[in-house]
Amino acid sequence: MSGGQVRVTAKLIDAATDAHLWADRFDGDTGDLFALQNEITSRIAIALDLELVTAEAARPTEHPDALDYILRGRAAANEGVTPDRFGRAIDLFEHALALDPRSAEAQSLLALTLAGRMLTGFTGTGAADIKRAEDLIGHALAASPRSPLAHLAKGHLLTAQHRYGDAIREYEAVLALNRSLVVALFALGHCKLFAGSIEEVIPLANQAIRLSPRDPGIGFPYFTLGTVYLLQSRTDEAIIWLEKARSAMPTTPVFRSRLAAAYALSGQTERAAAELAEARRLSGDDRYSSFACLKASGPFGVPKVRALFEATYFAGLRLAGMPEE
Repeated sequence: MSGGQVRVTAKLIDAATDAHLWADRFDGDTGDLFALQNEITSRIAIALDLELVTAEAARPTEHPDALDYILRGRAAANEGVTPDRFGRAIDLFEHALALDPRSAEAQSLLALTLAGRMLTGFTGTGAADIKRAEDLIGHALAASPRSPLAHLAKGHLLTAQHRYGDAIREYEAVLALNRSLVVALFALGHCKLFAGSIEEVIPLANQAIRLSPRDPGIGFPYFTLGTVYLLQSRTDEAIIWLEKARSAMPTTPVFRSRLAAAYALSGQTERAAAELAEARRLSGDDRYSSFACLKASGPFGVPKVRALFEATYFAGLRLAGMPEE
């Protein structure tokens, strides 16, 4: 401790091998010790959860059980956003469910991954994915009505269906049950953006980044910040955050398309065209081939938010070379 600042160092060591698995340090202001204690505890819990999943999933096992498949599925889902990784995670969660059909955790994680695949446009079986996810979530919530994972999966599914108001209530339920589930923070921000509460989005995204700066999904809160700044015509700031999102998760096509629009609005048309081409290449469908396809992929929020998308995102994509049809 020095002056009004405190530093906490934490380490994770494998007791069986004495190997150092993880270490980090946390700095904060002692002005509000209770808030500082809560934040450091949350950050350590989040970081350890991520590290333990990776470490446990990597352990060799001759006869895997449902928990082994769940850990391996979570580790696969944390590896990045690609069709192959979604497919691998879904397959592993299906194995877990086959071994333990009543596992609310396996049901929730499988539904969460199916909804995530829909949200990123990496599915060609959207109707079937929605039906399967709905059934899984129904079973999980019936067995465990206070499960944060089940409510998170329901929030993702409702978001994929563009039911943003209903999704907001689910994400708020998740955070009431588990404040450390960071994915619910930036998912809540994403929904509030499309529901029209834009002023509430930046604090949620910043909180997610602060609590889990090394999160495998860190690109999503970066992307959320970049999108807000783009809609506010703060193009230079949008580019900074959208470039961070692209660097963190380079295979996510929507990050590329938003960056293409921001580049175009700033006069960087060649870079814009390159990002738009990459969005098309990475996408699991044809949504970035024309405005007709893009607009068919979703409503882009309430009318006032859609008007902002029209004035910034769509305007930028036109400058980047996206055709109308």
